[in-house]
Amino acid sequence: MTKTRLIALLHLAAALAFAIAGPLLAPDFRGYDPNAFPIPQGDAPVGPAGYAFSIWGVIYIWLIVSAVIGLKRHDAPDWVPMRPPLILALLIGTPWLTVATMNPVIATVMIFLMLFCALIAMVQAPVLDPWLARAPNALFAGWLTAASFASLGYIGAGYGVILSDVGWAYLCLIGALVVAYVGTRLRPDAPLYPLGVAWALVAIVVKNWGTEWGVAGLAGVGAIVLLAFAVKAWNRPAP
Repeated sequence: MTKTRLIALLHLAAALAFAIAGPLLAPDFRGYDPNAFPIPQGDAPVGPAGYAFSIWGVIYIWLIVSAVIGLKRHDAPDWVPMRPPLILALLIGTPWLTVATMNPVIATVMIFLMLFCALIAMVQAPVLDPWLARAPNALFAGWLTAASFASLGYIGAGYGVILSDVGWAYLCLIGALVVAYVGTRLRPDAPLYPLGVAWALVAIVVKNWGTEWGVAGLAGVGAIVLLAFAVKAWNRPAP
């Protein structure tokens, strides 16, 4: 067995483990337990509306399909650089839901590591096979960009670090938008990256509509800007 085939097999195994372990061990996860913090976070404005988590079904399936195709193209040189950081992101993510139900602080560290690895994988994804390699990686990294900062917002507000829950929502939205801008600049041909972030931001608008207008407004403006980036990337001429 060649080295490239072995790594492609590891990629497929990691994608399957990631898609199976989380939903199996924590099937009803819709965010951290509000009482997991010294200051309960029952309705933290930094979190998206519950429906947004349905995107995971698309991400799981698409990552598995990508890994299966990648196994067939194990010796394609443009697929090689993407695999190591993506495998690492998937391995970190496999126990994430279980950890999140027990220790949100450790889970926050883990999700930022996942984000870092996923962004590298997205940048390293091949230019060819946009729907089979780049797109699933971009959607994965996009959701993680929003989710990681939402996680940080829960930690900051839940432990009463300087700001209120609303203050942490503003701070983390700004952080997510800055990372989203950088990620979009790093891979301007990946429309599903800003689209993945925008999906989460729209859900934050829905969550805060009628209560925290400032948070909803910032998330809404951010979503509109990112959707514009997605349209621009979609209209980018094919190589």
